[in-house]
Amino acid sequence: MDNLTIVKEKFIKYIDSVVQNHRISHAYLIELDNYDTDFDYVMTFIKMILCNCSYDNLNKADENLIHLIDSNQYPDIYTISSDNSVINKNMIADLQKEFVNKSIFDNKRIYIIKEAEKLNASSANTILKFLEEPEEDIIAFLITDDRYHIIDTIMSRCQILSLKEYNYINTIDDELLDIIDIVFHPQQYFLKYNDVTKSMFSDKAVIKKRLCDIEAILLMVLSKKITKDNTTIIDLFSDKSENDLISILSIIEDELPKLNFNVNLKLWLDSFFSHLIGG
Repeated sequence: MDNLTIVKEKFIKYIDSVVQNHRISHAYLIELDNYDTDFDYVMTFIKMILCNCSYDNLNKADENLIHLIDSNQYPDIYTISSDNSVINKNMIADLQKEFVNKSIFDNKRIYIIKEAEKLNASSANTILKFLEEPEEDIIAFLITDDRYHIIDTIMSRCQILSLKEYNYINTIDDELLDIIDIVFHPQQYFLKYNDVTKSMFSDKAVIKKRLCDIEAILLMVLSKKITKDNTTIIDLFSDKSENDLISILSIIEDELPKLNFNVNLKLWLDSFFSHLIGG
């Protein structure tokens, strides 16, 4: 895992922290950019949990245990993969039957649901009991390539992590420029409250899209993927330090998922911009 991007570095730093500080959640929703390359990071996290070791010491972990995991023979890992357009209720019922017994290795038991966005209403309701009443030694990993397509009730019960690498944004229109200006100078939101809430911040779907765009641009800048030709983008960030950008990015990442729930938009906006002012 050489030449890590800022997204991958953040992920590894996070999982290292939770394992070493014994703060492992009962359920994770992990958003991948590419299943073929990014799923290895999920399995690295699982190995660290089962071996109870840091990222740097994983190469010193129990070789037999690592081999069982890598060869898909570890008995306490159960994986659901969709073979069609949905993950149905029977698949979840089979999972629940599998987890009636205790761990063979007296360790954590883990289930992985790939393409979790394919959980239908019935299967989602079935899995909710596992998520709502977790047993201490069971950890869920729900995997998706778009966390915003996951059912709200599932998202609210998981720790959300993302390995998403955002695509390059070639053009920035005037509306996005205005929104970036408000986000970067959040006092304006309260000074021009009536105008901005009736115009650029009146629609939840538009706000989500625009904040995702800003998130992408921030990641591009922090990853040094902006060339000198992109003067429009460079000028936007000229008065911001790297720490400023990281702070704004963290607030967007924390607050953006809340828009997937039935929140009062104006109250959410007030909270969002208050956090931006507070840093």
